[in-house]
Amino acid sequence: MDYYLSPTHTQRFELEIKNSQFITTVCRTNGRAEAKAFVDDMKQRYPDANHNCWAFIAGAPNNAHLWDQSDDGEPKGTAGKPMLNVLQHSNFGETAIVVTRYFGGIKLGAGGLVRAYSQAVQEALANTIHENIYPREPVQLKIAYPLLGKVEYWLEQSDIEVINKTYSDNIVIDLAVIERTWPEQKVSLTELCQGSLTLIESDKA
Repeated sequence: MDYYLSPTHTQRFELEIKNSQFITTVCRTNGRAEAKAFVDDMKQRYPDANHNCWAFIAGAPNNAHLWDQSDDGEPKGTAGKPMLNVLQHSNFGETAIVVTRYFGGIKLGAGGLVRAYSQAVQEALANTIHENIYPREPVQLKIAYPLLGKVEYWLEQSDIEVINKTYSDNIVIDLAVIERTWPEQKVSLTELCQGSLTLIESDKA
């Protein structure tokens, strides 16, 4: 699959298991700092909860450096790890999840907690309104001034993101292109400029 899923906005879901209330909040976060800030916000929102357990994949799903989780006081391995496990198998990325628990007086046991936190995340993700995120690669485009107008118009009609423009002897445009559509777009752009362009692409090797 050449894309992953990410929430369009912050969403909240509730689940009751043996009198305990589980409130699952799903948020789109890009990077560890955003994910940690979201977790802190949820702890402030529910300061009287027994636990605010969390897990996140704060980038593309295959970037293990942006995975993290916490049991937040639940027995070790019964909350954060199963939450992250569900997230890892969901094809969601740039996603942080906090499951807030209000204890209902009936102990669930270690196995019951694992099932409860897993279910809370599974049901939340199944109902999360999301969008498809296509991985992008940086490309630098260098053109002469007479080409600027038609190149800008062409870019506006495409799915390419314009990150920055630098004006000097030539115009240097920093782009973020979608991997799967770029090869065909590269041909079209080269034809548009009649070959009078320079493209510097990232080296994946």
